[in-house]
Amino acid sequence: MTGALPQGHLGLLETPLAQELLTSRIPARLGFVWPDGTPRVVPTWFHWNGREIVMATYAGGPNAGIRHPAARITALRANPAVALTIDTDDAPPRCLTIRGLAEITEVDGLAEEYAAAARRYLGDGAEPMLAQMDQPGTRQARIVVRPTWVGLVDFTTRLPSVLGGVLG
Repeated sequence: MTGALPQGHLGLLETPLAQELLTSRIPARLGFVWPDGTPRVVPTWFHWNGREIVMATYAGGPNAGIRHPAARITALRANPAVALTIDTDDAPPRCLTIRGLAEITEVDGLAEEYAAAARRYLGDGAEPMLAQMDQPGTRQARIVVRPTWVGLVDFTTRLPSVLGGVLG
């Protein structure tokens, strides 16, 4: 059934493979354009809320040792076009790619999605880390990406187009 959906179709997010990757402990890789026009890719924790990918980064936190806002905030505000990939390193590789626009809002304290992601990635180790970081003056930037294009490749039922598979 997933083979019937073309690359780019948002319905791919509802497939078992996409759901597996969206709830995994694999970091997303966020691709964006730096202010000098060069590309950047950073691995990042994320939280999928069923409609959008939410990532968080620090905007401030002198009491938690954060000395300056993450530079990607400025870059994403200047050019919000992004691409994300969540992919495996086993064979055959499986890859979910999402394109969209990043929207940034700042929150006092830790973003709830950051805490949810920390619990997923760290398990029992999350709570001490979250308590250490959630100090007075801590601010986070919520980076929200609503998918506008979705690609899915599993090298079994959905092959890259150069191998005669799905196009897009």
